[in-house]
Amino acid sequence: FHLLMEGGALMIPLLLCSIILVYVFVERLLAIRKASVVDPSFMGRIKDQIESNNYAAATATCKAANNPLARVIEKGVSRIGKPLDYVEKSMENAGRLELYSMEKNLSVLTTIAGIAPIIGFLGTIAGMIILFFNVQHQGFSLETIAGGIYTKMVTSASGLIIGLLAYVSNAYLNAQINKQVNRIESASVEFLDFVQDIKH
Repeated sequence: FHLLMEGGALMIPLLLCSIILVYVFVERLLAIRKASVVDPSFMGRIKDQIESNNYAAATATCKAANNPLARVIEKGVSRIGKPLDYVEKSMENAGRLELYSMEKNLSVLTTIAGIAPIIGFLGTIAGMIILFFNVQHQGFSLETIAGGIYTKMVTSASGLIIGLLAYVSNAYLNAQINKQVNRIESASVEFLDFVQDIKH
């Protein structure tokens, strides 16, 4: 804690970056995990309801599930009876909106991954300028220089650590989102194949 305090004023924006990083990561992680909860029998029930022409029940089942996969399937159910290409396009658009929703605020992590190391380096450079200014006016002391350098390097180390954590967090969340996208695509293909078979 003492070392962090020695980092100077630029430790404040780095602290803000770290708080925002933790908040965004936890918030997105919880949202993505909530979106990933899907009843294994969901598609089976939808198929049964469509097969018996009970589209209202299928829509109600989707609304009750209230997750990205269910909302995409609901869009497909609402378009049954129209050309298959139109149904597929509607589901693609719904899937794109769900993807945007899951990716909300991830750009914040990308930004932090980029700016935190820069703020850290800026703090170190500013500290070195002040250090050499003091040496010029107060005289040379190896102990003073060594102490000044190691405390000013704290901002660089902090910036790099925060940037690395933001990068890893962003990559992890994107991997989780890709899993959900693959699941939605798989369910959409299954739904479209089923609708096509009914038409035939």
